[in-house]
Amino acid sequence: MDGLLGNQLGSYKVHIPEYEGPLDLLLSLIERAEMDITTVSLASVTDQYLAHLQSVEQQIPDEISSFLVIAAKLVQIKSEALLPRPPEREPGEEDPGETLVEQLKLYKRYKEIAVWMEERQTNNLRTFLRVAPPPKVEPKLDLSNLTLEKLLAAAESAFAKGKEKKPLGTVITAPKVTIREKIDFITKTMKNIHRMTFSGLITDKATRVEIVVTFLALLELVKRYRVVAKQDVLFGDIEFERSEDWKDDEEIEIEFE
Repeated sequence: MDGLLGNQLGSYKVHIPEYEGPLDLLLSLIERAEMDITTVSLASVTDQYLAHLQSVEQQIPDEISSFLVIAAKLVQIKSEALLPRPPEREPGEEDPGETLVEQLKLYKRYKEIAVWMEERQTNNLRTFLRVAPPPKVEPKLDLSNLTLEKLLAAAESAFAKGKEKKPLGTVITAPKVTIREKIDFITKTMKNIHRMTFSGLITDKATRVEIVVTFLALLELVKRYRVVAKQDVLFGDIEFERSEDWKDDEEIEIEFE
């Protein structure tokens, strides 16, 4: 319901528009009577609830339907409370009193949380602590068969593995590959072969670093006009051959090793 309905219900006022409605009216009447939310309290405030509806029923009939639903439940609850014995219900049949009590309690809780969050928002407190306790995790480690001898043996086994490790100074590093070495390799290879492909320079065990350095060496020879390279198709194999300026015993000066 909108704010207009809240203002026309007499002294009934709600500060949070998102929760206006018949439950607000019912909760307000119970709190004014200083009663707990029970079936008895619902029956006690039925007449006051109906009185509020009579004051606004002729003005806004289209918006009163939700209030009338609660009113019908309250009338049923009060009539059952006046009976000498409670009515017998079929198995699974809903008790309107208990249902409305639980609905009203839940609504009151939501309303309290909304007021608390609105206060924090007004005070620029936009962080919220976790109020729920952390979930309990059942331990899965079975220590029933653990003895002091087994624990000692496990510790000795763990410490023994550390002794087998080699010092850092003895760790073998990856072999260093230089452009100078690959240029010498290409020139020696092409002394007897005047034309070849880039894939012919790469062995099956070549690492990625070795392939890159070999490619840089080939580019250096192209730059020095010692070889002529071509690639007929995109991503195809690179073919190269010795140029006219090729000299077998020439020492090539390069900027980077």
